[in-house]
Amino acid sequence: MRLLSVAVLASLLPAVSVAATAQASAGTTYYVDSRGGDDGAAGTSAGTAWKSLEKLAAAELKPGDTVAFKRGGSFAGPLKLEASGTAARPITITSYGSGALARISGADDDCVVVNGSHWRISGLRASNCRWAGFELGGDSNVLSGVEADHNIAGVLVTPTGSRNVIRDSVLTDNNRMSVNDEGGDNDSGAFGVLLNGDDNIVTGNTITGSFARSADYGTDGAAVEIFNGDRNRITRNISRNNETFTELGAQKGKTASGNVFAFNVVTSSRGRGSFLITRGPRHIVGPVKGTIAVHNSVYLPAKDTIGWSCHDGCSPSILKLRNNVIAVGGEAGWEDGTGADEDGGVYQGRTDKFKLGPKSVVADPKFRSRTDLRLLPGSPALGRGVALTPKWYGGKAFGKDIEGKALAGSPDSGAYQH
Repeated sequence: MRLLSVAVLASLLPAVSVAATAQASAGTTYYVDSRGGDDGAAGTSAGTAWKSLEKLAAAELKPGDTVAFKRGGSFAGPLKLEASGTAARPITITSYGSGALARISGADDDCVVVNGSHWRISGLRASNCRWAGFELGGDSNVLSGVEADHNIAGVLVTPTGSRNVIRDSVLTDNNRMSVNDEGGDNDSGAFGVLLNGDDNIVTGNTITGSFARSADYGTDGAAVEIFNGDRNRITRNISRNNETFTELGAQKGKTASGNVFAFNVVTSSRGRGSFLITRGPRHIVGPVKGTIAVHNSVYLPAKDTIGWSCHDGCSPSILKLRNNVIAVGGEAGWEDGTGADEDGGVYQGRTDKFKLGPKSVVADPKFRSRTDLRLLPGSPALGRGVALTPKWYGGKAFGKDIEGKALAGSPDSGAYQH
């Protein structure tokens, strides 16, 4: 497991104000206002703001600079960010004023395209874009407090994108397909986050409505999809009404290894859904090796649901599960081959096809409600978890539950500790 860099650890801290960022970096702050701006102005104060993305694209941004978008504005994309900051002096995008986040849209291109590295991006909404709301192709970038909706992918991390952080953002109804034709088993789309790169962190986000009609599958979509991405950490996210929480795959000759899912809360009122789908070596997009799912809480009450599926040659090298609480109206879990490595879980479903670990149990987990997955007194999940070393949940920095409580003593199963 790789250690977190200083830059990534810093990126997990709360965002700072425009003034504080500018002062700390000693760079120039530029302002953009789609309503009251003027591209002939200096752009260095709210009263002399620029008007267009074209003017911003022509600026030679340097490490330590900040770009502030006025709230309530609207722009036709793309916004292409080609420059690079440094770990000590990132380039920052933020907002000023009041009202809704500045909105970037456009059917002809992805909306916010980050090819540079060491950007800190907040205060933007990307909506109804050609493919992705935010596309991260560089390294060590941070998206925080952004919004993305009605795209094929709310956030896309490309194969060249690595060590990026996507946190504390709202990704809603990214519900369009890029491929949607009959036959071929190839429909693709409706992603909250699509990870094609390595060593990225997806944490603290609310992801809802990632599903769309599919000619091949009826409906399809995922809150967080991983394809050809290694060592990504997906932790402490809230997932509501998505087709599945995560699905993993890799092209033959490529890998999607060592991805970790920890302390996520997954609920849905939809008629079908799943928590985790992964594949063994016999599948066309397998094998997906070394996936770890720990301390997740899942409630999918509809009949056409499954907790987790490890198929086409499942084995402990494909999937390990610890301390999850999974209640579904369909199949609690499914494995073939030698099966997954599972323990410390609480499961409820109409059926199941997997071997329970020594501390696991089939029982009603006693959630507070259909959407509040905290545990009631007397829940079999209380104190049921097995003790884990930090590598299980992505490193010591990630050893906190969905509400920020640290693990201690005999842990509870699920995303909430009591």
